[in-house]
Amino acid sequence: MDKINEVLKTMTFEFFGSGKHKISPTVHLSEKNSIFLDVRSPKELETVSFVLEHHMPVIHIPIDEIPERVSEIPRDRNIGVFCSSGVRSTMVYMYLKALGYDNVRIIEGGYAELVEEFKPGKLLKRILEGEEIR
Repeated sequence: MDKINEVLKTMTFEFFGSGKHKISPTVHLSEKNSIFLDVRSPKELETVSFVLEHHMPVIHIPIDEIPERVSEIPRDRNIGVFCSSGVRSTMVYMYLKALGYDNVRIIEGGYAELVEEFKPGKLLKRILEGEEIR
């Protein structure tokens, strides 16, 4: 409980005003050493899932399984937490921060902003950039 209290004490007006707890899909998908942590339910994944083959690894862990599976979330990567509305990702963000994860952010915008990143022009650019790196 002490850890969550410490995290909550950092949640000042200045913290939220700086936006350091959020990241846009554009920025997150272009970062190196990152993962996409999808905390939506299995039923949501059956309807819409993200593989992100040309971007980064995806880890699917429903929010209710996070405590048992937290060891699957690497501490040495930039973690972008995603859900459809931001509520669950905010909860997981707080939980991971309380566990000492430093490089975690909430991917903002839900489906609309994320899907915008997969339009043909942006995806082609990403694929070509990946080929240049190899």
